[in-house]
Amino acid sequence: MRLFTPDDADSDALPSNRHHYGLLYLALIGGLLLVGLLGFLFKDRVDAVTVSPAPLPTTTTSSVAPATTTTSTSTTTTTSTTTTTSTTTTTTTTTTTTIPLAERELERIDSVTGNISPKSVVATSNGLFFAQNMMYRHTVTVYDQQGTLLSTIHDRVDLAEYGVKDGVAVRGAPVEAAPTSDGRYVYVSNYAMYGPGFGSEPGDSCADSGWDNSFLYRVDTETFEIDQVIEVGAVPKFLAVSPDDRWIVVSNWCSYDISIVDTQEAREVARVDIGRHPRGVAITSDSSIAYVTEMGGSDIAIVSLAAIEPPSQVLGFGGEVINAAWRADLEVEWLKGVGRGPRHVILSPDDRVLYATLNGEGRVVKIDLETGEVIAKVRTGNAPRSMAMSADGE
Repeated sequence: MRLFTPDDADSDALPSNRHHYGLLYLALIGGLLLVGLLGFLFKDRVDAVTVSPAPLPTTTTSSVAPATTTTSTSTTTTTSTTTTTSTTTTTTTTTTTTIPLAERELERIDSVTGNISPKSVVATSNGLFFAQNMMYRHTVTVYDQQGTLLSTIHDRVDLAEYGVKDGVAVRGAPVEAAPTSDGRYVYVSNYAMYGPGFGSEPGDSCADSGWDNSFLYRVDTETFEIDQVIEVGAVPKFLAVSPDDRWIVVSNWCSYDISIVDTQEAREVARVDIGRHPRGVAITSDSSIAYVTEMGGSDIAIVSLAAIEPPSQVLGFGGEVINAAWRADLEVEWLKGVGRGPRHVILSPDDRVLYATLNGEGRVVKIDLETGEVIAKVRTGNAPRSMAMSADGE
């Protein structure tokens, strides 16, 4: 479409176009006057309102803490703060594999040889192994955990040097041993003593009469020397040190009793009759009760160590303070008829269950100590001897 201008318009059209332009000018002037009038009328209201524009969004990318953005006008202040906390979590997964009991096997790592004939071997808490070489060697040999021989202790002692009245030089026959809880000392039982004043060895049958008492040796594990000897009954076999290291209970095979030794005084303070051939000993974790097997029968004795009363001090003639006799009126209770020939005995870690090898039955018996009843018997090979329990009691 072509715009019409005065230059190219004919004479007939000019008057009409000028009329239109005049009207347009009048309308424009009228509009301006109207706007001016309205502005004058509403001037005060407009000045009373201040509008703060919204802050523009700000995006910040940084390796440090985010910045704080503050936006304000003359009448209003707005502050926004953002805190970002980063937490790193590390998860460690441990996988434990339990081997079924039926699939567990013992593996021999190494062996120790030499001029030895061990009747028993015990381990101490400080990493030593003591082998009692009763059978014709008359020694105790001591090894470290690698099987290195540390010392050979001969069983010959002069009893007089240890305060034994009329004591002479004799030999022993190391058979069993028991360490203190810290491994500082090891007590060794001697099957018999050989030398002047001692008769012939009675043997396991105890056929001869008038059996002689024997002695325990205490070995210092720092010097590997015998520093104490303690007289006990005839043919001492097994022995156990109480967990509090106060008592030693010794089974005397041929005198049919047990010796209770006070380690603080290094002497026997009580003798308790058991029956034919006492053998195994187990002491509860609180050191209050000892269980002793009667291998010549079918019962297990229960002896209260808590009933032993230390001697009181009394005034003697001339005001001398002396110790009165020990009181040990110990009554023995029994677990009756557990099986033929109970030999070795151990306790569960919680002291609730007793296990014993039944040498005459070829079984191991499990006894509930709360009820005193046999829970189960498991067949083993012929004439089972000793046992050991894992730390978890499984």
